[in-house]
Amino acid sequence: MTNEHISVLYEEALDALNIRENLLYIDGTLGAGGHTAGIMERGGRVLAFDWDAEAIDFASKQLIDYGEQVRFAHASYGSMGEVAPQKGFAQVDGILMDLGLSSRQLDNPERGFSFRYDAPLDMRFDMRQTKTAAHLINSWSADELADIFFRYGEERLSRKLARIIVENRPLYTTKELADLIKRVVKLPRGKKKIHPATKIFQALRIAVNGELDELERGLRAAVDLLRPGGRLAIISFHSLEDRIVKHFMRELSDPYYNVPSHVLHVDESHIVLKRITRKPLAPSAAEVAANPRSRSAKLRVAEKIAKKAEDK
Repeated sequence: MTNEHISVLYEEALDALNIRENLLYIDGTLGAGGHTAGIMERGGRVLAFDWDAEAIDFASKQLIDYGEQVRFAHASYGSMGEVAPQKGFAQVDGILMDLGLSSRQLDNPERGFSFRYDAPLDMRFDMRQTKTAAHLINSWSADELADIFFRYGEERLSRKLARIIVENRPLYTTKELADLIKRVVKLPRGKKKIHPATKIFQALRIAVNGELDELERGLRAAVDLLRPGGRLAIISFHSLEDRIVKHFMRELSDPYYNVPSHVLHVDESHIVLKRITRKPLAPSAAEVAANPRSRSAKLRVAEKIAKKAEDK
């Protein structure tokens, strides 16, 4: 087992933040500490969030030489708005959120994130919460399971798989669930495809942790915490996350976005962001070759500007 974590889009994300010495930054997803260390190497002071206590414990030891340059918060990025001011980061100059799982989480069998290991169906980022993937699988109705499989996994066989799961429960381990799905979903012979349980595991993980709700909370908090001129950089790994980030940045940067075509005049006072990346940045071929887990990553960047109403 390896716990090595390679920070995705490392240089691109740090360059996007436009880091300056002694200014304040938030890393919304500490993980193994790679991006946090990079911000501090460029002179920034960092408040690092993670809702995984194991990540805080591991990274704090890795970053011990940085001393007071870094502070830690055992909380999700969705809680930035409440927690950051209490830590002395009421206004900051840049915020980075890497929404992917760390290799330490994926490669730890006990956490139940991956079907590569036989482990309890857990999938919690924050071990303080009680709801696990096993709870969902064994207590939710077929309709409820089908709904999250479709919404969070974009699984076209959501109803069929939900019905089969309910008929065969209880299921308590990753192997039991993955094997059941593999028996139901027949892959074309000789054609390489992702494991048929991939989308179901993604959907369960999102549902267990309320990830999309946390993302929306985190984005709103980030805009409030940023000073004018501060940068927001988000690395996403699947279309559901990227869609939320894309629409959020467009809503706050384009006064005509989502406005009915018959409306001739709009109030521009809500404009608070300038999109730095019109299209998301993707990993280079060299990065994907060195770290295949980076292949689906997308980086979107925006800069906070003064509201039009405040400019007058």
